[in-house]
Amino acid sequence: MSNMFHKAIELDFLSGTSLEVTFQNGVIKRYDMGQLFKKYPQFQALKDRDLFLSGKLQGFYGIVWNDDLDLEAETIYQDGLEVGKSPLLINTSVADAVHSARALAGLSQCEVSRLSGIDQADISRIERGIANPSVSTLDRIAKALGGSLTISITIPSAEEG
Repeated sequence: MSNMFHKAIELDFLSGTSLEVTFQNGVIKRYDMGQLFKKYPQFQALKDRDLFLSGKLQGFYGIVWNDDLDLEAETIYQDGLEVGKSPLLINTSVADAVHSARALAGLSQCEVSRLSGIDQADISRIERGIANPSVSTLDRIAKALGGSLTISITIPSAEEG
């Protein structure tokens, strides 16, 4: 399943103006904000360590420091240095499946919450891959989206293994 953008799920601040972002596909990218200082002088404000450390992930889409400073996750993914891969958890597949199905159904998290009886914050956690929903919760979400839940277990053949 291809995404139009890479979803940032975790942010870690390193020394200086460097940070690491873990994406939902498991890729970890290191990015030095200093590379933006010449082209975008406003980013020099991030030399202030307290301001730099105040950055927060804004949904999946990027990092926000204040009204004037933000950076899209896609920029970090495209221009950052890949430094590793986190083990992909089952929650990543679940997150992608729920988010994609909800987008396909054209419903907001609030609408799915109302239709399923599941708290919107829980739906958000599921879509960010930080929740471990039960099968019955996933079934309720699928029904709220007008679909059904299908679970598959794949066992590699002897030639693949």
